[in-house]
Amino acid sequence: MNTVLPRWCVLIPCLNEEVAIRDVVESVLALGVPVIVVDDGSDDRTPQILASLPVILLRHDRRLGKGQALRDGFREALRQGYEAVLTMDGDGQHLAADIPRIVAAAAAYPGQLVVGARLLDKAQQPKARRRANAFADWGISWGCGQSVADTQSGQRWYPRAALDLVDLPAQNFVFEAAILIAASRELGMGVVAVPIASRYPPGARPSHLRPVRDTLRITAYTVARVLHYGHVAESYRRSRTAPRVVDSAPESIRPLAPLAGTR
Repeated sequence: MNTVLPRWCVLIPCLNEEVAIRDVVESVLALGVPVIVVDDGSDDRTPQILASLPVILLRHDRRLGKGQALRDGFREALRQGYEAVLTMDGDGQHLAADIPRIVAAAAAYPGQLVVGARLLDKAQQPKARRRANAFADWGISWGCGQSVADTQSGQRWYPRAALDLVDLPAQNFVFEAAILIAASRELGMGVVAVPIASRYPPGARPSHLRPVRDTLRITAYTVARVLHYGHVAESYRRSRTAPRVVDSAPESIRPLAPLAGTR
């Protein structure tokens, strides 16, 4: 099995993360990994903290949403010659300590999208968030035509083919769902989950995700894509299979058979 990794970096989109961003960035830098940070118009001390760190820093003058922060980060990564990107949030929910296992899965399953799925310590998640995530997993997996564990996780490995989807017409939190769906349906890309812990650090800022508004936006987008690709019953059947979950010693995964109607 091919274990040679492409040139890659870590991308961290952030907004008002003065409490956690230094520790998050420094923990990644300690692994010897290059870091790109996109500051989406923070109005706290985040810009000053980032200016003192050895990262590639992009800054929005005003808030454009997580989707645009990721989009600009992908473009910068490609401009810098990187062929894969590992994303993580800047609020402390994702740990650099999980990066080696995610990268190992990416090496074991080249060309597939890898998600750091919050399958451990799920009791840490507020009940309302857990229900919303379960609903999102059900719907977005249907849109993908394959079962995806933790479709809302922001800690992901994107191979080059997924980065080339940067111009998808989706904004804010819908963008991450759009890439999962397009990578699955347009590219026939498999999605592999590496279990990580659910973490809600004490004193962390409230989530930027607005449960009602953003869930409705993601749902509307996903329904539209299910109808666009057709073969609705078949894609639903495939989405109800067990998700591909691996750990430090992942078992073999058979290539995903193309879904009828995949473009």
